[in-house]
Parts: sequence; structure tokens; C-alpha cells
Amino acid sequence: MARSKSSEPGGGTISVRVVDRLGDIPAADWDACANPRAQPEAASRTPSEITSEETYNPFVSHAFLNSLEASGTVAAKTGWLPQHLVVEDRGTDDSTDGGTDGGVIAAAMPCYLKNHSYGEYVFDHGWADAYERAGGHYYPKLQVSVPFTPVTGPRLLAQPGPDADRNRNALIAAAVELCKRHKASSVHWTFLPKHEWDLLGEVGALQRTDRQFHWANEGYADFEEFLAALSSRKRKAIRRERREALSEGIEIVRLSGSDITEDHWDAFFAFYMDTGGRKWGRPYLNRAFFSEIGASMAERIVLVMARRAGRWIAGALNFAGDTTLYGRHWGCVEDHPFLHFEVCYYQAIEHAIDNRMAFVEAGAQGEHKLSRGYLPVTTYSAHYIADAGLRDAIADYLDRERHYVDAEARLLRDHAPFKKDSQ
Repeated sequence: MARSKSSEPGGGTISVRVVDRLGDIPAADWDACANPRAQPEAASRTPSEITSEETYNPFVSHAFLNSLEASGTVAAKTGWLPQHLVVEDRGTDDSTDGGTDGGVIAAAMPCYLKNHSYGEYVFDHGWADAYERAGGHYYPKLQVSVPFTPVTGPRLLAQPGPDADRNRNALIAAAVELCKRHKASSVHWTFLPKHEWDLLGEVGALQRTDRQFHWANEGYADFEEFLAALSSRKRKAIRRERREALSEGIEIVRLSGSDITEDHWDAFFAFYMDTGGRKWGRPYLNRAFFSEIGASMAERIVLVMARRAGRWIAGALNFAGDTTLYGRHWGCVEDHPFLHFEVCYYQAIEHAIDNRMAFVEAGAQGEHKLSRGYLPVTTYSAHYIADAGLRDAIADYLDRERHYVDAEARLLRDHAPFKKDSQ
């Protein structure tokens, strides 16, 4: 894409280019934008060894995103064509033209050209159907997100400094230009932090909200202290669920780092395929992806596995940030009462407490999480719609939807399981 001059602080020249393979970008350069405050050695430390000043989101890391591409999970043939945007700062030297050696990577954005709306968790199928019925072509579209991952995290990845805002705005402008070049209908930034949502709203993107359920650590010493903050009825219910989940001789094991072997991944993939096939019809991830993340970011993985009579029967895959444990995938090959809640929710809470982590994010949807101590939080997305008529119709819909999401969240919080003096 064309080089542009900057009039912001620093006064240098920047260029924006499209990269169709993340492996062509050095990991250190990408991560300097994606997780600039995380220390380089943080990936080899446990969460309890990381300071509160550090921030690290595993899903925008080069290791995670590249694992999706290296495994073939994300590719043109799966409907996710990488079109990553990279801002290069050339300083005051205009002598070089575009290319991989054109300057320092100052900002980046994970971006994909898509011909469907699967694996996103911010549903726009209704928009696509309406536009197609009206004679338009909704696909292709551009998706700025982490594929198959409904987790809030930065999307306008920029190195800190006086030019950070300039570089974020350059990414936004480049995404709109790329949309026009591909004759795409739209650009969708999903699961944004609120400050990026606000910025995109300021430049005219449509704003959308939704909600998830997250658990917050109020400095609990152990799981029992967390239970003590709940109403008596909820506390008794959780104790019963945990007891019954393990009543048939089931053993729970938490694994991380080098303790996770290919045999564990074989077992977990069988869980994932069995449960994912029944629930979604077409699981998104392939077996190679799990080996890729096992090799590149095992210290950031918490694999909770359930075993009965010497056989692995269920598991949940979690990723550890600096302050948050992210629950991502679950599967089983045997059905046992409450085992899902134990492996996915209660083990995650225990791990967060043991490692002094502030939050557990347990994925999309699920009002059943509320009674287990997970409270509603707002999630954010922003949307550039090229067609004015479609844009106006969606804007009206989103205005009403935001009011509904706010009202629902207030109602759900009124039914939180905590004692009134603990909320």
C-alpha cells in the first residue's frame, strides 16, 4: 500500500503494507507492537512470577497467530486469507521504498479477508442475508480479530510512544482502503478493548456491544474463601456439584509447560473433535494446531485433564495472560454430571487463586456461569460498512441493541450469587 507522510510528533515518513503470511514478520517485531509491556522472558515464567505492571495477551502474540497459519487452520482454503496490515516508520529518510526492509515496524493489525462469517462470535449473518436479498454482495469482507477466539484484546497494535495514535489511525485508514481495493462490503473489528472501540467510533465506525461472563478475584486466599462470599444456597450447590463431578473415581490433573506431551494433545484433540462435532457440526481447529502451540507457547498453557480408570475422558484448554486466565476449549468422551463445570470453571478459579491472577474469562455466552460466580461484562466491536443504505439500517439496529445489552446486564447482575455485602 502507498507510503504516506506524517505530520504528527516525530515528523517522519510511514508506510503501510499488507502481509499475507505472519511467518514473514519477525516474532520480536510483531510482539513489540502486540505486547509491548510484557518482558521478553515472560513466556517462560509462571503467572505468579509476573508483576502487575506487565500486560500480555496470548492471543495477539506472534506465537498464537502464527500457529493458526502454520497448521493450516487459517488459510485461504478455510475462508481466512491473511491480510495483515503493518505500519513501518522510516524516520526522516525518504530514500527507501516499500518492502520488508523499509523501516521499523511501529504498528500492526491482524486482518483476514473472508468469504463467510463462521468462527467470529459476533454474529452478522442477518446483515449478510438482508444485503444479499437486496441484491448486494456481503462477501468478501475484512475481519480484524483473532480467529475462533472470542477474547477481548488489542487489535490496533502499536508500539508505545508519541506516534502511537498516528500509527493506529494509519491502520484504520489502511483497513478502509484495503476494503475498497478488495471490493469488500465491510471491515469488522471484534472483541476490542473499550479505548479502541471509542477511537473507531470517533472516526465513524458503527459501534456494537455484547456481553460475556468473567470471574474476578477479590484477593481470595483459596477456593473456600471465594465460596464464603456467595449466598448459602449457591455455596452449597457448588460444593455438591464438585463432589458429584468426581464421584465416579475421576481424577483431575492440571498440566503446563513441558508436562504437556503429544499424548495429552492426542487425547485432548479427541475430546475437542467429539464435542465440537456434536455442538457445532464442524470444529475449526486441526490436530497440527495443538502441536504448534505446544511447541511455541507451552508455558502459557494450562491444560486441565480428567482421568477415570487410567483413561483420559475430558479436558479444558486455558491460556494464561499476566493477570487473566482464558478458558478456550472443552471436550469429553464420557458424560458425567457436573464434570464440565468442574473442569472448565472451578478448576480455572482455583488456578487463578493459586497463581494470584485477577480474572478468569470463560469464553462466549452461557448464563449458567452466573450462578457459579462469573459476572456479566460488556464486550465491544466496531464496523465499517461501505454501502450507505446498509450502514444506516445497521446503525439503527445497533442503537437499539446497545440499550438491550445494557438493560440485560443490569438485570443479570441483580441475580448475582454473591452475598449483598460481598458484591
